[in-house]
Amino acid sequence: MSVLISKGQGNDSNLFSITPEIIVGITGEPNTHFPDRGLQKQAFVSLGWHHTKHTQEWASYLKILKTGISIGYTDMGNKTQLGEIFTVQPFLEFNAFKHKNINLHLGTGISYFTKKYHPITNEFNKAVSTDFTWSFRLFMYYNLIRSKQVNWRIGAGYTHNSNGHTKLPNQGYNSFLMSIGAEINTSKKSFKNSTFAKIPERTISDYASIRSGYGLNVLSQAFDEKEGVYTISGEYGRIYNNTLKLGLGAYFRFYEMYYNYISNNESLVQNNREFSDLRSNAFANALNVGITANSELLLNHFGIDLQVGINIYKPAYKIDWRINQGWGDVPRIIPESGGYYRLGNIEESYYKIKRTISARLGLKYYLIGTAKKPVNNFYIGAFINSNLGQADFTELAIGYMRVFKFRSR
Repeated sequence: MSVLISKGQGNDSNLFSITPEIIVGITGEPNTHFPDRGLQKQAFVSLGWHHTKHTQEWASYLKILKTGISIGYTDMGNKTQLGEIFTVQPFLEFNAFKHKNINLHLGTGISYFTKKYHPITNEFNKAVSTDFTWSFRLFMYYNLIRSKQVNWRIGAGYTHNSNGHTKLPNQGYNSFLMSIGAEINTSKKSFKNSTFAKIPERTISDYASIRSGYGLNVLSQAFDEKEGVYTISGEYGRIYNNTLKLGLGAYFRFYEMYYNYISNNESLVQNNREFSDLRSNAFANALNVGITANSELLLNHFGIDLQVGINIYKPAYKIDWRINQGWGDVPRIIPESGGYYRLGNIEESYYKIKRTISARLGLKYYLIGTAKKPVNNFYIGAFINSNLGQADFTELAIGYMRVFKFRSR
């Protein structure tokens, strides 16, 4: 992502740096009986283009210092059961809290795992069950010693890995880390001479957008077939300074896994079972309707999209909760008398919160760069959708955006 952004800036990026860093920290325990592990150790190298002239609005308003790509290696502290991770992440870095020595780093990309869950040989590692996952990295850096060619800095941050609920188990990895690194300037221009250009004229415009998406997820380990999630959504809002989109929207989803569970008369919807009422209309009860508050950073051809929503209607989620939020391996055929497992409790308040709150994070690519302020534009996107932070499904989407008249403010 950022490589393309940087090269698209022309003379905007005339300072290039290489930043090696050593990172250490701890890995959170994603499930009970998770394997013992030592200190997590990482080695990352980031290649970055510094934006010192800011010929585009997004870089000026966001005070973007650098965009680029990071390549990393991670030793999880237990090579036998947790293995190693190889990561590639586009990133952006910007000035934080109006303090010249504090930068925020945001990266998202993919990771490859050498070890994953296996029901026989690695049964207690339920964090990852696929070779590849989404990866997310949020760090804060402080500049310790800044010279013309080298910027020594320390950092602290958080990383997350998840496969987006495309295969279970998928408890995910959450790690908390500290780093030390050296940002090495390879250009003739000095770090100390970097300046920001004058902020362009402030503008505001209205927009409307519609999107169609196709996602994949699985219901449980016993129902481990990937099934489709079909989405139609729309939103309306405003674009500030051709950089920040804020809007309100609504979505309409159909979950194939819920429909199949109901229409195939599986255990929990059979006659005289607790969710038998869902069989009255399998299609309607496999739907999900909600409203969202939407935000997006427009970075010319790219957009970083974040939505937080409320599920108004999602009746079949109680099946999901009962199967996945208890303990033990719940079988496909669930006897009424129970077994060596416990189903999730739908009376607890946490269930009601997770059923209600939705979120979506992803990356868009616009056919026409938003710096050109086109009236009509199309995009493709990749997203992770979640229930209160827990992955729900991975989605690919296409969309259309109509922008109304730009005006000064």
